[in-house]
Amino acid sequence: QVQLVESGGGVVQAGGSLRLSCAASRSIFSFVSMGWYRQAPGKPRELVAGSTNGGVTNYVDSVEGRFTISRDNDKNTLYLQMNSLKPAHTAFYYCNTTTPTGLGYYTWGQGTQVTVSS
Repeated sequence: QVQLVESGGGVVQAGGSLRLSCAASRSIFSFVSMGWYRQAPGKPRELVAGSTNGGVTNYVDSVEGRFTISRDNDKNTLYLQMNSLKPAHTAFYYCNTTTPTGLGYYTWGQGTQVTVSS
């Protein structure tokens, strides 16, 4: 079973930046599409950024131009650079598989909390 561990969250003022990391316990990134999901209080979990194993990235409109997803396959690590943060970006952030591999194939990790103050 693959374990996913997210880190890098914290409290930041609006306009600030954070870099999230997702480490996998096995070498999977060369074979699967991975993405970052977020879950805000009282809302369902949603996919915000994806990265195929071929290097194609995609974003939801609300984070396009602000967030950048990247991966280091050798280190089994996925990243999310978050710039120009807004209070609306406050949520728990998780990583997991995404299309075309499939949504949320592995057991969800604990996530990392991002809080953006105004």
